[in-house]
Amino acid sequence: MDFKPVYLPRLQERGHLGIKCGLENIRALLDGLGRPDEGFPVVLIAGTNGKGSTGAFLAHMLKASGFVVGWTTSPHLVEVAERIWVDGEPIGTGALDLLLGEAFEAEAIAGIQATYFELMIAAALSAFRMTGVEVALLEVGMGGRWDATNATDPLLTVLTTVGLDHQQYLGDTREAIAREKLCTAREGRPLVLGPTLDPEWIRPLLPCQPVLHPAPRLGHADLRWDHSRVQGQRVGLAGLHQLDNLATAFEAIRQLQALGFPIPEDRLWSAVAQVQWPGRLWKTPGLEEVWMDGAHNPDGARVLADHALACGVQPHLYIGAMGDKDHVGVARELKRMRPLSVTFVHGDAPRYATAEDLGNAWGIEASMLTLRQAVAHLKAHSESPRLVTGSLYLLGDLLREMGIQPF
Repeated sequence: MDFKPVYLPRLQERGHLGIKCGLENIRALLDGLGRPDEGFPVVLIAGTNGKGSTGAFLAHMLKASGFVVGWTTSPHLVEVAERIWVDGEPIGTGALDLLLGEAFEAEAIAGIQATYFELMIAAALSAFRMTGVEVALLEVGMGGRWDATNATDPLLTVLTTVGLDHQQYLGDTREAIAREKLCTAREGRPLVLGPTLDPEWIRPLLPCQPVLHPAPRLGHADLRWDHSRVQGQRVGLAGLHQLDNLATAFEAIRQLQALGFPIPEDRLWSAVAQVQWPGRLWKTPGLEEVWMDGAHNPDGARVLADHALACGVQPHLYIGAMGDKDHVGVARELKRMRPLSVTFVHGDAPRYATAEDLGNAWGIEASMLTLRQAVAHLKAHSESPRLVTGSLYLLGDLLREMGIQPF
């Protein structure tokens, strides 16, 4: 008998609620669920870019060290259950539906209306309690001050990068955005900073006094298009920016060790070599020379272009984006890789940028493909790499159209 979810359709209906300022809803949900977040140590991972990759490195290293790890990430690519991981695997759809049922019951008792993200974080924390995780990695959805993950009490916070994104919610300057993200720090507790963040720039923006731990860079690396080698060790995720994410994860590991976590050094690099994170310069399975990267803001596009230039790769670009993004800034960065061609893609959702939006940003008249047309292009033979980018939502829509499961 086929499983038919009851609560997942109700969750989808909450997508229109968008963003809410305030932690009252998530606190009410967690109180109604018996505060599941108090049953395990929490690490918060905030930042404009690099949160998912840093979390992937951390999750793999902690699992290799013998810990049962819970991990939340967003957005998902194909299935919503991809947002909640336990011990290296996404939870099943049936388990998620059950946990959402409990969250909806807590919502009804509290007399509130929670957002999609609030319900998912409540379900994730309940999943972690139910499965006995020994450490939980929570990826901040947006900003930090009012993000549902910030209702927890982290023993360690990580801030990967600060760039311009979600300005309509977070502010128009890096300083304003940093202030929102730094609300995830806790008084007297470790705050790990990614290598691109200057502690002297961060310090006056802090709302409290955590103990700052800047991550030192890893040093010279041998960069390949699909991986890197540093200190003679393979890094599964490609790009110079991923070495910064790895450095951030290593500093977080050092701080967890200082807090008493028994993490043996000899298992860490083998875990790093095995890390794969779909949608981050990812070789798409079953397709010839097709790579996917979810760069959706100028900073993400910049590091993607830097990597292509460093490796001497000139791809055919397929671009699709949400309408509220900085298309001009993204185009400016991606043009630097001197792509062999540029093709626009439009998904079914109304949030997608139009051909006019993208054409104006790129200063060209390029064809705009539907998802089905783009799939036909990507399945065709090509001698040169094809790079699909601009939005994780685009990648998810294409994978769904092709029936490819990323995990």
